[in-house]
Amino acid sequence: MGRASDDDETIRKRSAWIIPLGVFIVTFLLSAMFLLLYLAPSAPSLFEEQIAPTSRTDLITLSVNRHKFRIPANYLEYESERQGGERQAIELFALWPDMAGWSNWEAQTFASNAASSPIIYILIRDEKLNLTEADRLHRVYLGYVADTRGIPGPYGLRQYAFREDSGYHEEDLFVGDTPKGPVVMLCARLGGNVTSPGCLRDLLIRPGVSLSYRFKRSHLEDWSDIANGVDGLLASFESRRK
Repeated sequence: MGRASDDDETIRKRSAWIIPLGVFIVTFLLSAMFLLLYLAPSAPSLFEEQIAPTSRTDLITLSVNRHKFRIPANYLEYESERQGGERQAIELFALWPDMAGWSNWEAQTFASNAASSPIIYILIRDEKLNLTEADRLHRVYLGYVADTRGIPGPYGLRQYAFREDSGYHEEDLFVGDTPKGPVVMLCARLGGNVTSPGCLRDLLIRPGVSLSYRFKRSHLEDWSDIANGVDGLLASFESRRK
């Protein structure tokens, strides 16, 4: 009986620490799985389309809000856009100053995000607000600047500084006068995490369709020629639509 009692006591002692150990191990493994699945950096989503340029130049028929364009395939960033049809938005890129589409020999230039990059990114999209460029300037941007009179800026532009309490305080506003109306550009400032600042212009093509384009701030001196280049490129896309 003494021997049996000793064995029972040993089993009870082992159970006392084996069960908590098992709980600890299970808890540790579950925690590790949680960290791996939810906190570790994730790979790009399989459902997020990646840029896939092509050197093809066949014309793709696309439309935004029933406004038709015929665009050479090498201007389109994504393969899905080359299927044609009605779109909410069309994303394109072009090489400044020739406004050429993607090509094999310029692949590295298109891939670069350097501050001096000559690539212009263009977005044609469905527009709900239908604000003209002048409307956007007076009804949106000037409401956030420190002085609505502005100051003479570089390259024949008018420059405005945004108030520090505005959402635009890390950007500069530049406005150029042209026979077609104002050219309004928001340009990020160099500094902090911004090592390759760019400029953005947003304009209305027609009711229901707008166009915006981005270029590096280092090319701000060419703002007028870039505006004309984008206008000419858009006109070429529209002229082929019939």
